[in-house]
Amino acid sequence: MEADADNRPARAPWLPLVVIVLGQLQMGVNVSALPVSLGPLSEDLGAPTTAAATALLLYSLFVAAFVMPGAQIGKRVGERRLMQVSLAVHGAAMALMAVSGDAAMMNLAQSIAGVAAAAAVPTLVVLIAAHYRGRQQETALGVLAVMPAVASIIAFALAGWLATAFSWRWSYWLMVALAVVVQILSFRLKPIARQPGVRIDGVGVALSAAAVALVLVGFNNLQTWGLLAAEPAAPAAVLGVSPAPILILLGIVLGQGFFAWSNRRVRAGEQPLLAMEVLDSREEQSAVIAFLVAGSLGLAVGFLIPLYVQIVQGRTPLASAVAILPYSAAIAAAGVLSVRLYDRFAPRGLGIASFVAIAIGLAVVAFTVGRAWSTVPVVLGLLLVGVGEGTLLTLLFNVLVSASPKRLAGDVAALRGVANNVSNALGAAFASVVAVALLSVFLGAALGRSDLPAPVRAQVVSEQVGFVTSDELRRGLAATQATPDQTEAAVALNREAGVRALQGSFLIVAFVSLLSIFPAAKLPKYTPGELSAEEMVRESLSPPSPARGEGSM
Repeated sequence: MEADADNRPARAPWLPLVVIVLGQLQMGVNVSALPVSLGPLSEDLGAPTTAAATALLLYSLFVAAFVMPGAQIGKRVGERRLMQVSLAVHGAAMALMAVSGDAAMMNLAQSIAGVAAAAAVPTLVVLIAAHYRGRQQETALGVLAVMPAVASIIAFALAGWLATAFSWRWSYWLMVALAVVVQILSFRLKPIARQPGVRIDGVGVALSAAAVALVLVGFNNLQTWGLLAAEPAAPAAVLGVSPAPILILLGIVLGQGFFAWSNRRVRAGEQPLLAMEVLDSREEQSAVIAFLVAGSLGLAVGFLIPLYVQIVQGRTPLASAVAILPYSAAIAAAGVLSVRLYDRFAPRGLGIASFVAIAIGLAVVAFTVGRAWSTVPVVLGLLLVGVGEGTLLTLLFNVLVSASPKRLAGDVAALRGVANNVSNALGAAFASVVAVALLSVFLGAALGRSDLPAPVRAQVVSEQVGFVTSDELRRGLAATQATPDQTEAAVALNREAGVRALQGSFLIVAFVSLLSIFPAAKLPKYTPGELSAEEMVRESLSPPSPARGEGSM
């Protein structure tokens, strides 16, 4: 970039960011389109509705497990080249999705897409770092951070309409077309210098992939297999204990083993899979913890809203999309606009304020939500939550990138990819376990105070494996001797218990957000436009990247 007369860097064109964002959109819409097209997809493929959840789990597993080696491959072959190849493979996976004839082919397509996304995700951050500096880089990172929210909005609107009016397959054919556009425009990006001396740590890959896989599978099956005691649906049990927490603990142990192995390689003068410099300061560690919490809070809210609208209220998925729209739109807007605050407020202050805003917004939602979701206080509460969430996603992303040397941008992106997928599983699992536990408590208390006959009470409890709609409960009670009045009384109790359980869940998530003030209080005190002394030392000691182009061998 050339400097102007005031020795300030000239503004770079925004076309590279457009290309990068389109690549992120290609991957993001895939993740959001799958649950939106759940009904038509299941009917067309002759698969149960849980098949879509399995496909999404496979996608997340492959992204989280292989995003760190993806960053190392990018250094070795050049990030622009890897982005082009990986997004082309992702486009081919979308074509496979569009022609899928059964659940097995869908799972294969999502697995391929996950591997491709794992390679592509780190390249996007490196390309942003190569094209932009200062405020432009902060803005670009903010746009990239909120693209999942934007992709969700697009998927709910476009994929939902296509699945209803035509076929769910059209959404994936559009992603194939988008992949072609990205390939054409990607040649406008700068080639990134290769680092042919990079060696991929095979032991690190095995440890990290196994750790992430065990943690994700454990969290995703907490409700089905049991939080502690094994449920009947659990594939196995160890002395009656659910395998879910055991897998999580094993994953944590392997994760600790990965960091121990990586530090050992550093001491031996060898290159680890993940550069330990991205986690060597208290500020960076706090940013990762805060990022995990922020992502978990976002997924918890994204889980509770559809649960309330579709199960408790018995409304359509489109109604869920409308209900969640203010929240998603606020995340997208805040993520881009909050960079304007960086010159006046330090990350520490913005992080604390954002977590407080999320807590207040969730408390407002908890105390005002009822049977009419679209009340003004509920919408205002969701807007406040979205503003806090969007500000955090951009802020923490910027802190992680600016706290490490530019040559480690791919490692930062890989770390973010792992944290994002783990937080997704953690947030959804936490919300579901808490909501179901509260439902059991409130429903049990309500049934105990009621004068419903024992067979009716037993039927209501037997239906409550999780949240059920009023129509599902009525069908279950039809097999008993319940009178119409008793049936409606049981349905009313179930609905009221569901409302109270979700209100309590929102309050608990708000409390977790308040607790997150502690890691946020350890974020940097300087503004992102300034360099900390530690960062200046690291930059001065960072060796230059090899000056070889992508085309060289």
